[in-house]
Amino acid sequence: MAGSIEAIYVSAKHGEPKVSIPQAELRAKVGLIGDRYAGHGIVSIIEAEAVDAFNVTTGLTVSPDETGRNVVTRGIRLNDLVGRTFRIGEAVLKGFELCEPCLVLGGRLATASVRPHEVVKAFTHSAGIRAQVVASGQVSAGDQIVEEFA
Repeated sequence: MAGSIEAIYVSAKHGEPKVSIPQAELRAKVGLIGDRYAGHGIVSIIEAEAVDAFNVTTGLTVSPDETGRNVVTRGIRLNDLVGRTFRIGEAVLKGFELCEPCLVLGGRLATASVRPHEVVKAFTHSAGIRAQVVASGQVSAGDQIVEEFA
């Protein structure tokens, strides 16, 4: 099972839009350096394919950064990584839960034609995962994601 990083996003403060960065440091027990959630030891990840499918289903044109997730992948089924250890670039992570959509995300992405609860429904079970950073390392757009076989 392998995929790759399509993009990395950080937001230094609550309410600020996510900014794309070409590379980042994932630090064990801290998380994504430069992101407002650094200190929690986790990172949020979403599949580019899930965003594409959401846009087809809803008719919207949401970009991956608007989902609020930190890392966007392509070519790997993230839900399968819950409970598993995997490598992204130099870092090692362990998926621990689905990052299910909430009404905050629903409200942020809703339009006059797509209501918040419809956003939540369209992203249910496909809004990504949360993963704990187990071992620190640099990650870059284009890096492979590979499940660890220990």
